[in-house]
Amino acid sequence: MATALYITAHPRNDERSNAMTVGNEFLQVYRSTNPEDEIIHLDLFKMDIPQHDGDVLNARDKLRAGVPFGELTPAEQAKMGGIFQIIDQFVAADKYIFVSPIWNFSYPLQLKNYLDAIVLPGRTIKYNSDGSRMSFLSDKKAIHIQASGSILSPGSGGKYEAWEMGHRHVKVIMDFLGITNFQGIFVEGTQEFPARAEEFKEKAIQQAHEIAKNF
Repeated sequence: MATALYITAHPRNDERSNAMTVGNEFLQVYRSTNPEDEIIHLDLFKMDIPQHDGDVLNARDKLRAGVPFGELTPAEQAKMGGIFQIIDQFVAADKYIFVSPIWNFSYPLQLKNYLDAIVLPGRTIKYNSDGSRMSFLSDKKAIHIQASGSILSPGSGGKYEAWEMGHRHVKVIMDFLGITNFQGIFVEGTQEFPARAEEFKEKAIQQAHEIAKNF
């Protein structure tokens, strides 16, 4: 049995969201194909993810310098404790399903807060004395389902492709963490080509169904 984190960064969870529609279709097929797996839904819009404010940065500096966790300030302990819980859950999982829209060529800030939380030296990566990096997560797999009004996916040739900073950044973070088994599903062009919106959406749903069977 594996554990999959279904990580969504959208304030809606219905047909008004193309990202969530495709994500839910993926999840249904995945669940039917892997009935023994545990699926945990992380709705990032409903989670209280500590931001990297002064308390968190100070706590990281202190911990890096060898200060015991119990000697952090109450605010530092509360925020870093929350981040450690998020990291522990991420590390314990086997698969990750990210779902997000494109807003102004990137993703919602809730996803950025989450990605900032899970990248922490000593917990998800390790720097060796020679400066090289070692990952603890190379055996994991991830997929990112992204919706955008314009055609932005890698290699699509869309006129705004070079401006896309959502999926591109998620891939960079996964690569950095050593998760190279990473795929993308894109429901895109629905506003740029409204007459073909349903066609694009159905294509993404069918792709989600096929990938979910072997995810």
